Amino acid sequence: MKFLAPSIAPLGLAIALATPLTLAACGGGAPQQQAPQGPPQVGFVTIREQPVTLTTELPGRTSAYETSEVRPQVNGLVLARLFQEGDFVRAGQPLYRIDAAPYQAQVASARAALARARSAIASSRALARRYGELVKINAISKQDFENATTSAQQAEADVAAQQATLRTAQIDLARTTVKAPIAGRIGRSTFTTGALVTAAQTDPLTTIQRLDPIYVDIQQSSADLLKLRQQIMSGQLSRGGGAARVRLKLEDGSDYGIEGTLKFADVTVDPTTGTQAIRAVFANPRGLLLPGMFVRAELVQGTQGSAMLVPQRAVSRDEKGQPTVMVVGQGDKVEARVLTAPRTIGDNWLVTAGLKPGDRVIVEGAQNLRPGSPVKAVAWSDKPQAQQGQGQGQGQGQGQAQAQGQGQPATQGQAK
Repeated sequence: MKFLAPSIAPLGLAIALATPLTLAACGGGAPQQQAPQGPPQVGFVTIREQPVTLTTELPGRTSAYETSEVRPQVNGLVLARLFQEGDFVRAGQPLYRIDAAPYQAQVASARAALARARSAIASSRALARRYGELVKINAISKQDFENATTSAQQAEADVAAQQATLRTAQIDLARTTVKAPIAGRIGRSTFTTGALVTAAQTDPLTTIQRLDPIYVDIQQSSADLLKLRQQIMSGQLSRGGGAARVRLKLEDGSDYGIEGTLKFADVTVDPTTGTQAIRAVFANPRGLLLPGMFVRAELVQGTQGSAMLVPQRAVSRDEKGQPTVMVVGQGDKVEARVLTAPRTIGDNWLVTAGLKPGDRVIVEGAQNLRPGSPVKAVAWSDKPQAQQGQGQGQGQGQGQAQAQGQGQPATQGQAK
């Protein structure tokens, strides 16, 4: 027993030293208790009243500012066409030449008839003067004097009639050269050289259209126009000088780039379509707009002085299809609001009921939120996502670099 005592003492000491290390190792592997999470963070915008210009987009068709269907005013054969189809022609420019020989003969005949009438008037006047002297001395009867005076007056009337006939023949002769009545772009010729044309024909020889400026005829519902007038009369909308401006979108969706002005609204409503015609005029210096093109016109309806706008991304629909938003209410708790939003303006809804100035509308982080849930509200700013992602990527890269930098010395220390 004396020999065993020294060996038992070191063994007990080793067990006593090993027990705290084992307990410490087991305690280090136990899971740590996570701290309780706070309310979710949401981004909001504060509703404010602001003046908003209301516009409406309506379909329309372009039409020429001036149109002239060129027709002959005399009969005859077309001897020559004096223009190139599609060219710009000026007012008074010759377009066609019709056979003038018959009208030249009429002018010559009218001149001869006028000369004969003028020669007859000279003798009639002389006879009337002589009879006037003779009737004073009772050398002739008064009846003879009156007949001579009447003959002289008839001769003067014949001269006037022959002058009118000559003028008419000269006008017809001038009309054998068909001239452009207006300046503009000329279309194709429907009659060729050698064709017989008449003054009473219904088909035009060609058509000239003035395209700069150009009209845009817009169709607007009479009900919408009546509502707009009522809003203006009640003071809900005001119309300034900008109300006459019109912007245009072409068939391919691009903007025309030149603003037009309203000219007039038709005084009658089409009973078949229930629309009222509105006409605007646009400058067309490059000839980009052609008659008959389909366009969309953006008209300024007026300015609403106290309008509330809500971003479209904040608005959702309930089971009834009504627009709703989530609002940060009292105590930073979520509230649901049903809106009246009749139209959009850009990326926003125009709200007329359901909100008031100062309300905080949740724009970001509203998913899975229920009314009454507490939230952490922060002001939302519409920053480009690319910049935010780039900043996050740089931050993550720097954090990884720092982690790698911290990890290398630790690894080296373990190796040592």
